[in-house]
Amino acid sequence: MGVAFLGVMIPIIAVGGFFTWMISLSPVGKAYAEKIRGQGSSEGHEQVLQAPDDLRQEVTELSERVDFTERMLAKAKEKGLLEPPR
Repeated sequence: MGVAFLGVMIPIIAVGGFFTWMISLSPVGKAYAEKIRGQGSSEGHEQVLQAPDDLRQEVTELSERVDFTERMLAKAKEKGLLEPPR
């Protein structure tokens, strides 16, 4: 190893080490550390398994709202409260 090689590698290692240290202190680094330790895995699995059930419930509620709106519009049309489309 020559002096020129060391002169190039020292700043590269220093900058790389600094950015690695900063990432480890960030929320991303902490989440990755929890994943490695296995602490965050059960919470993440529960959230992933709960998400389809939540979506299914929201779709059901939206479907009921659409049905209600269609019934109200049909009643209004029968009573002549709605103007024909232009």
